[in-house]
Amino acid sequence: MKFLKLFQNKTALKSISIKSVLGIAIVAMVFVSCQSLKTAVFDQYSYQQAISIKVESLNLMDEAVNDYLAHETEVRTLQLDLQKMVEYEKNKPDNEVSYTMWKTITNEERNLLAGFLKRWKEKDQLSQVFIDEAKVQVSEALDLIIKYEGQKNKTNETNILNFLN
Repeated sequence: MKFLKLFQNKTALKSISIKSVLGIAIVAMVFVSCQSLKTAVFDQYSYQQAISIKVESLNLMDEAVNDYLAHETEVRTLQLDLQKMVEYEKNKPDNEVSYTMWKTITNEERNLLAGFLKRWKEKDQLSQVFIDEAKVQVSEALDLIIKYEGQKNKTNETNILNFLN
């Protein structure tokens, strides 16, 4: 009888031990798989700001047929908003894709928003044809970031990476 009780206790301990090991293994796998995603989670602020910047940018770009000085305050406000976004995105963990896209949009040497604003300042006025073409490019870039901020999935990430290359 003692032997039977001893055998049952050892079997129960093995059963508990196996369950514990399996539980720990499952928790560890979930943790590792979540860590391997390395994508920032949805951020309502980033999403809203991207939409706001798009609307403000496209409306301001329409004004580039006019003298730059008449809209310099609006341009500076937009540039400040862009700087804030770059800084905000830079400091979010696992956010390299969004951060890189915002840096590209705000790079004055690229043919996107900051480059457009720089050219407007240098030329004082831009042609409607140039504005219309630039708006297509800026809109596409901002749409990519809006879609990515709205749903951070591999397709949207790939679209941004392709745009950057």
